[in-house]
Amino acid sequence: MKDISKSINKVDNEEKISGSAKYTADIKIEGMLFAMTLRSSIRKGEIKNISYPDLPKGYYIIDYKDVQGKNVVKVIFDDMPIFTEKKISYLYEPIALVIGPDKQKIVEIIDMIEIEYKEEEPLLAWTDSVLDYHFDKGIGLKAFDEADKVITYDYQTGYQEQAYIETQGFIGYPEGEKTTLIGSIQCPYYVKNALIQALGEREENVRVIQSTVGGAFGGKEEFPSLMGCQLAVAVKKIKKPIQLIYEREEDMLVTTKRHPAKINFEAAIKDNKIYGLKAKVGIDAGATIGLSGVVLSRALLACTGAYTIDNLDISGNVYRTNTVPNGAFRGFGAPQMMFAIEMFVEHIAQDLNINPLEFRNSIVAKQNDLTSTSGIYRDPILMPEMIEKAIEVSNYLEKKKTYSNPNIYKGIGMSYFFHGCGFTGSGEKDTIKARVKLRKTKDNKAEILIAAVDMGQGVKTTFRKLVANILEIGIEDVIFNNPDTDFVPDSGPTVASRTMMIVGGLVARATREIKKRWHEKEFIVEKEYEQPEYIKYDEKTFKGDAYPAYSWGVNVVEVEVDKTTYQVKIVKTWSVYDGGKAIDERIVFGQADGGLAQGIGYGYLEVMNHKDGRIQQKNMTDYIIPTALDMCDMETYLYDNPYAYGPYGAKGVGELTLVGGAPAVAKAIENAINKRVYKIPVTPEYIMELIDNGKN
Repeated sequence: MKDISKSINKVDNEEKISGSAKYTADIKIEGMLFAMTLRSSIRKGEIKNISYPDLPKGYYIIDYKDVQGKNVVKVIFDDMPIFTEKKISYLYEPIALVIGPDKQKIVEIIDMIEIEYKEEEPLLAWTDSVLDYHFDKGIGLKAFDEADKVITYDYQTGYQEQAYIETQGFIGYPEGEKTTLIGSIQCPYYVKNALIQALGEREENVRVIQSTVGGAFGGKEEFPSLMGCQLAVAVKKIKKPIQLIYEREEDMLVTTKRHPAKINFEAAIKDNKIYGLKAKVGIDAGATIGLSGVVLSRALLACTGAYTIDNLDISGNVYRTNTVPNGAFRGFGAPQMMFAIEMFVEHIAQDLNINPLEFRNSIVAKQNDLTSTSGIYRDPILMPEMIEKAIEVSNYLEKKKTYSNPNIYKGIGMSYFFHGCGFTGSGEKDTIKARVKLRKTKDNKAEILIAAVDMGQGVKTTFRKLVANILEIGIEDVIFNNPDTDFVPDSGPTVASRTMMIVGGLVARATREIKKRWHEKEFIVEKEYEQPEYIKYDEKTFKGDAYPAYSWGVNVVEVEVDKTTYQVKIVKTWSVYDGGKAIDERIVFGQADGGLAQGIGYGYLEVMNHKDGRIQQKNMTDYIIPTALDMCDMETYLYDNPYAYGPYGAKGVGELTLVGGAPAVAKAIENAINKRVYKIPVTPEYIMELIDNGKN
């Protein structure tokens, strides 16, 4: 059998390049109406009265009174209303949908709606803690009693916008008693389950279909459930097809972002080594909790980065503020923490007057070390070889020494990192309970029936390739259509670097069974997730194996800083990744380039903030992401390190490739300007501030 890593053409290349692929906005249904959202104009308060105008024939207003089920979005915490009833907790909170055949007329109707508010002072400071977590390892805080000295620093990260090329959108329509939605989503069953609760309907009366998706990056994980519920309520009442698609400005103002974070580290130093680590982490949830608790927990799990530290005392808080809700974004808490821990370890080495590279290499995690939660790194860790490779190909040592000259304004930075693959602990077994189906057809084809979504990362290709390789048939004989909940089982959300490792593992098991029965005419094989026996994890105490497997990486970034404008230019990057076994090398390289560009952008370029609760960057002119002109030659190397429970040994790569970018570029800028960086993005204004401050 040929090596599965050998690349093939993506199966959707032709339709994407030709423009024939149908995104949500391309779908037209006869008699389709349009919906727009009436939103609050205050940040906090109550609605005292709403005065709706008389509506022309064929126009409708849908609000909380039309919700027949529960007026709350099904996420983890029941705190996000589908339509607000009275309480306003953030600017532009959805109040109603205005629906009709003409968009301009809808805008006019929205302008005619009068709302009387009782306004309150918004809470913007991080003082309302709604969740707090804590865990320790080893002797915890007692390590500080034995310390020779204590080193402490604070780090800070900001918002990041997913900047998917296609905005959020759905089309809904009735099918008899059934309400059907087609949308740009990454978790079909999240939306379906939310609709069942909102409509108060039976499962068979709700259908969700995934259209071609123009990017997501986590931004289409939980947020589409809100839009979907609103639209489904409207479709069920009006009984006509309706389109709800955001314009870019609305999308950027109201959808979830990456959580801003504040991280305080204290290190107990003994014999010039990190004997203990204390961390206090805060993240801003915005107005609703949503997924913030899970984001915080994953950030805390990453508290030691790619290093082993024996004694830990780790705590974190989720704060609620009257700002736009924050949520899922590629990396899911790890990018914030990985930036902070990488900078902290570097700064400790500098304070101790020890070569930072030697200091970091002395504490890099090894196989059989204990994780931050006292689990075990069971699989081989190839970091020493990967670090050596990164140093060699980038000429890191010579450049680092040369660029330390404060007059050169060039710099090179290197980050070490890992990413836990899949849901934490027993999440896959107890919460997700993934199922997949494979059908052997009459005409000797294999059809994959799963809820996994191709949002540009190549799942349509890699899953077909996986099945074709095992069955030893042509890829054209493998069918994999966009998920439709009327036909595919719930294989879980397309998140958490779980798609190939977890769902692909199930698909591989099902395919091997089909191969044994290939002589039969037509049949279906179904498989359910079985958790590896070694996973024992306590969610409440953060003890045990938080993840079934870990992917590892090293990024090196070289920069130039303009001496006059302090503008940063990315010169070149080098990356080395262990993602297990690549199911298709070119697709993994694509993930690597895109992920690193996002991570680097997060580290030096992407500025997003709010002023008094209002997001200031509302379009792609105001919010700057890396373009082709901002990026550079990106050199990437993949190391095979197969994981026993992944198909062909595959682990997660989607999130891994983002999390190391920010610390690598921040360290490169440090090297260039000979000043320490404590927050991202490292903008020209921040660089000027650091240089003018005069401190190293």
